[in-house]
Amino acid sequence: MFRMALAVLLALAGGVKAETAIVAGGCFWCVESDFEAVAGVSEVVSGYTGGALQNPTYRNHDGHLEAVQITFDPAVIPFEVLIGKFLRSVDVLDAGGQFCDRGDAYRTAIFVRGAEQRKAAMAAVAKAEGALGRKIMTPVLDAGTFWVAEAYHQDYYKSSEIVLTRAGPKKKSNAYKFYREACGRDARLQELWGDQAFRP
Repeated sequence: MFRMALAVLLALAGGVKAETAIVAGGCFWCVESDFEAVAGVSEVVSGYTGGALQNPTYRNHDGHLEAVQITFDPAVIPFEVLIGKFLRSVDVLDAGGQFCDRGDAYRTAIFVRGAEQRKAAMAAVAKAEGALGRKIMTPVLDAGTFWVAEAYHQDYYKSSEIVLTRAGPKKKSNAYKFYREACGRDARLQELWGDQAFRP
C-alpha cells in the first residue's frame, strides 16, 4: 500500500496526473511481472477485487478475483492501449480460469472507474474481438474496493527469497519462472495471439 501511494505522489509531484487500472488475468504474479516492464507504468500491486468479502486474504478470498492495480501515466500509455496489451497477455477465450489455474478466482476481467474508462475498455475489447474473430470472455465490470494482497505476494517474480516448490527449494524468482513455463502461459498466448501476443 505504501509503495502504491508513493508512486502516485511521485507522479503528481512531477506534474503528471497518474491514473490507475485494475485488471484480473489469472495468477497476479504473472500480470504484475508483465506490466511492471511497460513504459509509463510506475507501480503494479497484486490484490483481490470483485467480491463482497471484507479484508480478503490468499487463504480466503471467496468471490474475489486475483487482480492487479496498475498506476500509469496516460500521457505515455493511454488507458485503452494498456487494456489492449492486457487482453493480449491472457487467454480471453477461457471463462473458467487461466492456463493451469482454474476456478472463479482466476477468471479474467477489466474493472473500470467511470464512463471514460468503460468506453476505452469496450473499444479495446472490440479491437481484440476483431483481431481474433471470436467473442472475448473477459467482461468489463465496475470497479469496487481493491484489497492489497499480502506482502509475500508483491514482486514475487523478482524475489531472491527461498521457497519450497514441487521441484525442491528455489528462489521465488526461479519458482515463478518454473511455474509460468509449467502452466504453459506463454505457449498458449503464442498459439492464440501469434505476433500480437504481449510479452514485455
